[in-house]
Amino acid sequence: MTIRVVIVEDSPTMRAILMNRLGKEPDIEVVAAAANANEGRQMIRELDPDVVTLDIEMPGMNGLDFLAKIMELRPTPVIIVSGSTQEGNEMTARALALGAVDCYAKSGGGNGLDDAGRLAQMIREAAKVQFSARAPQARRVATEARGLLADRPALIAIGSSTGGVEALQTVLAGFPVDCPPTLIVQHINARFAPAVARTLDQSCPPRIMVAEPDMPLKDGHVYLAPGDDRHLSLGGSSTFHCKLRSGAPVSGHLPSVDVLFGSVAELMGPRAVGILLTGMGADGAQGLLAMAQQGARTIAQDEATCTVFGMPRAAINLGAARIIAPLGAIARHAFSKAA
Repeated sequence: MTIRVVIVEDSPTMRAILMNRLGKEPDIEVVAAAANANEGRQMIRELDPDVVTLDIEMPGMNGLDFLAKIMELRPTPVIIVSGSTQEGNEMTARALALGAVDCYAKSGGGNGLDDAGRLAQMIREAAKVQFSARAPQARRVATEARGLLADRPALIAIGSSTGGVEALQTVLAGFPVDCPPTLIVQHINARFAPAVARTLDQSCPPRIMVAEPDMPLKDGHVYLAPGDDRHLSLGGSSTFHCKLRSGAPVSGHLPSVDVLFGSVAELMGPRAVGILLTGMGADGAQGLLAMAQQGARTIAQDEATCTVFGMPRAAINLGAARIIAPLGAIARHAFSKAA
């Protein structure tokens, strides 16, 4: 099946580059290329594409408002095409929190015409996304968890991928300000990790930051993997810290959720909670199983509220998830066995 794409990009040069990159792919067709939001809105309405690529730094438009309208009126998988500016990184992080499924850096591909198929692969993955029960009420329900500390864990570990920034925003909005130390591996380009941490920090009660080597873990703090060529894991014995180490990909990813969950299973046993959110593939399934086998409470996001059910499905099929819950209830389950 051919994947139909609409490009929204104000730069004629960049439009040509994107069309050149996608024109080489036999299973992808660029059905239209818009120079601004108004043209893009019309083309999306008329052509109903499978995927949209969107430049949110275009002059004369608010790309975030445009994205919000797409997600509200005609939910469509959107890949953000971002420049290299600091402002672009911040806007991309906010776009991911609004529901964009991935981000593509304009600087990719040294000669400007070839990116080794990276954009095409993002589009193939985005085309598999199906929006369903991503209801606004999920965030309202999540906030009810803030006062539930009846069965407080010592540490929480979270893994997520496609659609994960939006999911993390919902889950962490339900965390209390003095939550247990929380470690997160979200599959994301390292360039955007600091902006994602800042975006989540602005809207969620705990302090959210990018993990650094040997950073001591504190209550009320959430540590996001840098997204570079280092795995994030739990280090320490009586006191704990962020451990960052170089290595080969595990379960196809660097950093890997399996590496994080495996370290938590080994060092924290039943005192931890593991949460596996939306994402493509199977990263995190084996690690969540290791946590469950050590007595930890393990939670997987349900299919109805996932952007992509791949990672949670793999964990559920292994019997790794003791709790399967909609996105809006996950924070509550993290803090109370009886939730």
